[in-house]
Amino acid sequence: MVRKIVTYPAEILTKPTQEVDIVDKEVRNLIKDMFETMYDAEGVGLAANQIGVPLKVMVIDTSPKEDAPPLKVVLINPRIVEKEGKIKYKEGCLSFPGLQVEVERAKKVRVEALNEHGEPTELTLEGFPAIVFQHEMDHLEGITFIDRLKAWRRRIALEKYKKILKELEK
Repeated sequence: MVRKIVTYPAEILTKPTQEVDIVDKEVRNLIKDMFETMYDAEGVGLAANQIGVPLKVMVIDTSPKEDAPPLKVVLINPRIVEKEGKIKYKEGCLSFPGLQVEVERAKKVRVEALNEHGEPTELTLEGFPAIVFQHEMDHLEGITFIDRLKAWRRRIALEKYKKILKELEK
């Protein structure tokens, strides 16, 4: 089922999410809905709080982006165990329709999480998949990509976003 994507400044986007205790049918249904919602919105990553569910669950599928290494993964209760290097990338966000800003992230990350079966998994992500992961990880921590900007750039980005929202309302 395609769900409504929560847009900024919704409060749920600014609060850390809760860990998943048991990966059960309800969580697997959430994951299915998250993939359907992400594909419908033509995104490459989605955090559960972006559809109003405050749980540490993310889905990623970078395969629609031709110039990126393909990665399709579900990560539950993810955590970064190692970071390496730096990379800047102009990011978009389904919770900020139409807005793109350049954000600096780690170039490579090593991640531990549970998969959709509740089994421990470890991944090393580099380049675009690492960027997408860190963007979604921020969501799970109650951080948006504009929070990663210097104050003056954040102010400009928010002004631009307000104009975009006014255009979308027309």
